[in-house]
Amino acid sequence: MSDEKLPVKAEDEGHGAVEVSEPIADPGIEPHEYRITDIDPKAADRVERQVATMFGLAGLLALGSCVAYFAIPRDAEVVFGPLSGNANNMALGLSLGLALFLIGAGAIQWAKKLMVDEEIVEERHDAHSTMEQKADITEAFNQGVQESGFTRRKLIRRSLLGAVGLLGLPAIVLLRDLGPLPGRKLYSTIWAEGIRVVNDVTLRPIKPSDLIVGQLVNAAPANLAPIQEESGVEYQNAKAKAAVIVVRIKPSEIRTPAGRENWGIDGILCYSKICTHVGCPISLYEQTTHHVLCPCHQSTFDLADGAKVIFGPAARPLPQLPLAVDSEGYLVAQSDFTEPVGPSFFERG
Repeated sequence: MSDEKLPVKAEDEGHGAVEVSEPIADPGIEPHEYRITDIDPKAADRVERQVATMFGLAGLLALGSCVAYFAIPRDAEVVFGPLSGNANNMALGLSLGLALFLIGAGAIQWAKKLMVDEEIVEERHDAHSTMEQKADITEAFNQGVQESGFTRRKLIRRSLLGAVGLLGLPAIVLLRDLGPLPGRKLYSTIWAEGIRVVNDVTLRPIKPSDLIVGQLVNAAPANLAPIQEESGVEYQNAKAKAAVIVVRIKPSEIRTPAGRENWGIDGILCYSKICTHVGCPISLYEQTTHHVLCPCHQSTFDLADGAKVIFGPAARPLPQLPLAVDSEGYLVAQSDFTEPVGPSFFERG
């Protein structure tokens, strides 16, 4: 084992601190070896054409993925012995995968054979940069741009920009798979004037006398059941937007927002069950405070005060459904919600 020690500062009589030499000598930087492309312009031009070819092929593959998306039927299959797969998905995966591979391979070839590869030493410095250091960084960046040949080698620059630009087209084309635009569907539900409020489990209509003070019931519109028989998808979408909670609070404890004086029945209020943050279902009710909690991110709403947000990330109160009583004494809606339910979206602001 070597007796050499790490560098330390020792006290020398009459001379103060003395720096002890490093136990391992600094090997320095090895002499720079020139590449064939550094000394032979024809070799450099040949590599440039190779890189440009890779970038050009990447662009063609990106265009090919767009063509394949529309040209290959969605239900077409490709069979490889015991294996099979969707032809459309396979074409998209191969074309986009090869396009990304060629851009990466071209960039590596460019860096290894054309960009300046001399090693440099940079001394450590404080994390905070001075104005002079910032100027040096800017100068070094500009120097790197010049040494990379990006501004000088127009063929590589144009082919790279073309490949990257064309690679964005498949992303735009694939937006078609998101389905048709929702239009005004997010603004309305299946609630309408005269639709009865029913228990979401038993589907029994609810009368005011069925609810006691402090009780909360998960409910749904009575016209939801026929939709389930027609289409399962439409049923799930309708149920997700129309789900409500019905609660009964002492009228003296309710702070009714302006314009909603006739939206409740003897302390019975109805709100959307969908949290206005990210759309989680809400039903964790605290009777003494009239607060309802979203289990996902703890947004809390005060049902006695227009369901306004008192805690958490939700930005809007729960929409309230205006209630009335029909001729048979059952709770019904006066209309649909007067505002969209669930999380905010771009068109709503």
